[in-house]
Amino acid sequence: MNRVFVILHILGIVILFSSCETSKQSSIVEPALAKVEIKPKNIKYGFDIDQFRVVKKKIRRGDTFGSILEDNGIDYPKVYNILKALKNKVSVRSLVVGKSYSLFFSKDSIPTPKAFIYEPQIDSYTLVQLRDSIYGKKVIKPIKIVTKEGNGLIENSLYETMTSSGLNAQLTYYLADVYAWNIDFYRLHKGDRFKVIYTEKFVDDTISIGIERIKAAIFEHAGKDFYAFEFQPDSLKGIVEYFDDKAKNLRRAFLKAPVKFGPVTSRYNLKRRIAYYGNRIKPHRGTDFAANVGTPILATANGVVVKSSYTRGNGNYVTIKHNNTYSTQYLHMKRRKVKVGEWVTQGQVIGWVGMTGHTSGPHVCYRFWKNGRQVDPFRQKLPDAKPISNELKINYLNAIVDLKTQLDCISFTLESKYINSALALSNSDIQ
Repeated sequence: MNRVFVILHILGIVILFSSCETSKQSSIVEPALAKVEIKPKNIKYGFDIDQFRVVKKKIRRGDTFGSILEDNGIDYPKVYNILKALKNKVSVRSLVVGKSYSLFFSKDSIPTPKAFIYEPQIDSYTLVQLRDSIYGKKVIKPIKIVTKEGNGLIENSLYETMTSSGLNAQLTYYLADVYAWNIDFYRLHKGDRFKVIYTEKFVDDTISIGIERIKAAIFEHAGKDFYAFEFQPDSLKGIVEYFDDKAKNLRRAFLKAPVKFGPVTSRYNLKRRIAYYGNRIKPHRGTDFAANVGTPILATANGVVVKSSYTRGNGNYVTIKHNNTYSTQYLHMKRRKVKVGEWVTQGQVIGWVGMTGHTSGPHVCYRFWKNGRQVDPFRQKLPDAKPISNELKINYLNAIVDLKTQLDCISFTLESKYINSALALSNSDIQ
């Protein structure tokens, strides 16, 4: 009986995978035939490197453009003429210690360099031709955008899951932005998991220069599925937002927390005992988020700054009035960034975490008012952002069909382990 169940389960998974493969195949659009330009082999920095002896080094303390050239057979008068020719075109006077440079020596000529390549950044380089027609230019490397898939199972933190799964660690922050209104990433549960479709930027084919954007994701948290699909509801403003599989905006009127990554160390508690006050009962009408000194503090919603001041207990603090119903306050800042009367937007930096006022460690105390009364923000049913129009809703649901299919067809790592163990069990039963 167990063997039958396992075989049926495996057949079900195979059917699911087959349907996913069929869906992927059906969604493939044959590209139009294009003229392919065949480039010479071994082209780098615009040179056929097989024709040169290339010497690559790093800038050392005390190195200058002139000293490097003189050390490699170019005398000072020629260096002077080269610098004169480069004036107002490229700058090679401030070389950064530790950055790479290359010298190209012709194989069939006297051993003096023909070109100097300086690479202060990953995505660009400075080219200086040293002989024949002397010139210099800054070259931006072509960027290749690659669509990638990933998944992970939460064992500890989201960041650790990214690195252990071989994913770009930057995805941590991009996912945190997408789900900032729905998931507190310092309160994840072991066993939470996610799948994501995203684009990543590369230069030289293999060197990543960062995540471009998240196209779609699903995060299973506390037994609930949170879908996210990018969509541009207003093409004139060009603002991209994320909606779920029912076209509901993931954005809320308020962020979950005033810092991107900071665990809650103390909840709203009217009967809390505080060591600072001799362990006496003293109501705590705020929520404390621990974070390192200097961590940006974010406005959790749009509003007007009504207070930006200092008191002995609060330290540096800011109060924002969002509307006639809601206000928020942010305490113990190292420094304030906004002034009274200033309009702030959701996610804007209004200050930095510090230890001013009555506090025993670096954190931000977040206070929340509703109808003039301080309340626990985690117990409030906060309003959603403006919903999508009915006309756009139809367009959106049609636009996400292929992405949702692709997302659903990504296998969780946990499922792969289960399939392998199920197959092993089935084989042992058959034997």
